[in-house]
Amino acid sequence: MEEKSGGPFVQKVRIRVCGLLMEEGRIWLVRHEGLGQLGYFWSPPGGGVEFGETVEETLKREFLEETGLEVECIRFVTFHEHIDSRFHALELFFEVRKVAGVAVLGSDPELADREAMMTDLRLFGKEELSSMPAEAVHSCVVPFLSDGAGF
Repeated sequence: MEEKSGGPFVQKVRIRVCGLLMEEGRIWLVRHEGLGQLGYFWSPPGGGVEFGETVEETLKREFLEETGLEVECIRFVTFHEHIDSRFHALELFFEVRKVAGVAVLGSDPELADREAMMTDLRLFGKEELSSMPAEAVHSCVVPFLSDGAGF
């Protein structure tokens, strides 16, 4: 399997903002190639804060870029720090609500097409997520799997 380089994100501390969007009891996740122990990884849509940009502005921009959906921020949910040999990310997760748009896999403007890491966008229910290897899904999604869960 070809490993994606991660381009401008490698060996830099990055602040990421991600949105947790639930629809009909399911959650939207983006598949990223070249990440994680399995060579792919499902995580909520989101991305890096740009200089001078607020967290809420980042969340809206990144969600639109990756999913084609316009969202509004509802509330802060959790924080996660990821460190491995290539990446160091401080991740802020927010519950979001869909405002407009039709879901379609977008792109990451910071990466060239040949290095595109996002390859799929899907809604997942609890049952499907529970049957996946733990390494295939971002740990922030785990609360969604518990009884009576939302975020």
